Parts: sequence; C-alpha cells; structure tokens
Amino acid sequence: MAGATVSTTIGLKALEETKSHFIVINFLTLFVFYAGAVLVVPDFPLEETKILRMESSKNNIELVLLTTPTTPIDRMKSIVSFSEGFVYLATSKPVVVGFDISKPEHVKQVAEWGADGVIVGSAMVKLLGEAKSPEEGLKELENFTKSLKAALI
Repeated sequence: MAGATVSTTIGLKALEETKSHFIVINFLTLFVFYAGAVLVVPDFPLEETKILRMESSKNNIELVLLTTPTTPIDRMKSIVSFSEGFVYLATSKPVVVGFDISKPEHVKQVAEWGADGVIVGSAMVKLLGEAKSPEEGLKELENFTKSLKAALI
C-alpha cells in the first residue's frame, strides 16, 4: 500500500509540474504579445524559476530576478547568473538615479518611479563648459538647478 501512495504522490507531482509548465507557457505567450521583452520577477525563489527561465529564454524574454544586500554571496552569484538584462536589488537604503538626467522632465519621471533622489552631472558640466564666462556659467547653473527642483513640486 505504501508503494501505491508513493507512486500516486510522484504522479501528482509530475501532473502539478506539467500544469505549472502549461501555465507558464500561456502566461509568457500573452506577455510577449501584450507587454514586451523584460519580465521582472521579484517574489519568486530562484529554485522555483527553472520552467520560467527556460520558457522565457525560448520567447526572447529577459528574466530579471531579485536579490538583496543581505543575500548570501554564493546565492547572489547564482541569482545574478540567471538574471538577464539587469538584477533587481531590493534595499532599505535610498535609491538615487543618475544616468543621463538632463531635463526637468527626467527628474519628474524618475521621482514618479519612486527614486529618492537624482544625480545630475554631465548636463551641468556641459552647461558650464559652454558658458561664455564663469559668472554666466554659474548663473545658468543656478537657473538649471532651480528648474530641476521645480519639477519635483
């Protein structure tokens, strides 16, 4: 009788895996059709992503997995190796975005995404470099930073 229970359990596990695989395939098919090419999966343990990783790869979807600063190093390396495109880092520290921020609209958009701050570098250097004098550059820099700040209000 115990053998029958074991084979039934194995059969149910295989059925559940097949069902899960079918659900993943259907989800990814719809995802590609309606959404795009990057799927962020923050609450899915790495050990449970095998089917999702395989089917994402078949559908040219970049699968992005989550890690945290407290994740053990070996586990983080595994997560990074299986994550494509980028890695979602969940942190309790402030998040600051600073790549190609050069307009008030950029500041507003990044703030709407939930960033705690922005870093503006190249746009300021360019503005100062193109000024006719240091005084003019500082005045333009003042106006520029005020416009960035105003985008947050």
